[in-house]
Amino acid sequence: MTPSSFSTHRPLRAARTRTRLALAISAVPLLALTGCSANSDATAAETGVIDYWLWDTSQLPAYQQCAEMFEAEHPDQDVRITQTGWNDYWTKLTAGFIADTGPDVFTNHVSQYPQFVELDVLAPLDEHPATAALDPDDYQEGLVDLWTGPDGHQYGVPKDWDTVAAFYNEKLIADAGLSPEDLEGWTWNPEDGGSFEDLVAHLTVDKNGVRGDEPGFDKDNVAVYGLGLSDAGGSTTGQGQWSGFAASNGWQVTDEPLWGTHYNFDDPALHETLDWFFGLSDKGYMPAYGQFNTADGPIGQLSSGSAAMVLEGSWMISTFAANEDLPVGTARIPVGPDGTSKSMLNGLADSIAKNTDNPEGAAQWAAFMGSAQCQQAVAKAGVVFPARKDATPIAADVYRQKGIDPDPFLDPVEEGNTFFFPVTNHGADVSALTGPAFEDIWANRVPGSTLTEINDAINVLFETDETEGT
Repeated sequence: MTPSSFSTHRPLRAARTRTRLALAISAVPLLALTGCSANSDATAAETGVIDYWLWDTSQLPAYQQCAEMFEAEHPDQDVRITQTGWNDYWTKLTAGFIADTGPDVFTNHVSQYPQFVELDVLAPLDEHPATAALDPDDYQEGLVDLWTGPDGHQYGVPKDWDTVAAFYNEKLIADAGLSPEDLEGWTWNPEDGGSFEDLVAHLTVDKNGVRGDEPGFDKDNVAVYGLGLSDAGGSTTGQGQWSGFAASNGWQVTDEPLWGTHYNFDDPALHETLDWFFGLSDKGYMPAYGQFNTADGPIGQLSSGSAAMVLEGSWMISTFAANEDLPVGTARIPVGPDGTSKSMLNGLADSIAKNTDNPEGAAQWAAFMGSAQCQQAVAKAGVVFPARKDATPIAADVYRQKGIDPDPFLDPVEEGNTFFFPVTNHGADVSALTGPAFEDIWANRVPGSTLTEINDAINVLFETDETEGT
């Protein structure tokens, strides 16, 4: 990307964009910005070069294969892939936008893209013939909507999708005298936890071998927790934890499915859900705050035998399947008070940088990644559920061959019992406010109703937008 690509066509807007981008990362240490370009050499502006960035190491081999197929069809193009870990990815990306040294195409996340839309650094897909020609009906229901901005433009080619379900240790289930059928049709409610809490209690075992539903259970000396947990907030809205419970109790994250302008963290349905969920720690059925290292995550707890069951996203299927010493089963999130089992739906996409110096090649590559040819190759790798409908069954069969039942992740999508990961403005501000609040609920067991004050502060941000006419 050339240094002049911002200023060539929109000098005034470019200056404003640069300033706002600089402010967005003003708190980042200077060292983090050093060497942020994937291609610092003088050839980075070559017309036939397409710089593509992603963060997931498990997907890198599959997309390298796609790049080779793409280059065979487009011999004048050279796709150069850079993988950067999640924690550094967004800092480097934002810095790349400032210095015009970022990628032409990159993997995007719905928690980040609203800010990029606001900063005007993403190219609408309808501006490029290759991406404009993609058929929205080829992708799973809702994924194109997820990546359509408030202006009606689409800013990402759907890449994959994910839902949430339970992973459990089959041996520990059997040791408890249970079968997979006992986890089918289970229910929960905020009053007594329903059959889900009964099962979690039974799977919990103290260091004397007493189960959580037996007399003499010592909740302060637990050897195996019925339900594992290590991250308090669960991605701001409990994506991989409590979000499905709250949704089946009638809670909606925002006032609109997408691009809402009012958050509902003040809803009593959410409060009672959180009080019950984190209350499992009080009973000894779930770890207390800080008991396990967040870096280890629920998979570490399940693998070590410290937890009999965890809630996780479909992005973890391949990781669990790779552990041949851990027999893992899967189950739907319990049916809630509204009579449904719900899961949050999220999906990554590939976005085109607006200041790319190779717009035609970038659009062709983004479109190719959304094609049947590429996404079916990704499906065969068995690392994610690709976004295309024709690729999903392929990935599902691969997971079955690996010994993991994918149906608990597929069923919510097929039934329409999903709800979107929230896509709104002020995502970073919302995270900054809710993160400590959720941590407080778990760590100090303050009531869920304390979120009301936080919710008021969040919604002031949107009210200010209306006042300023933005």
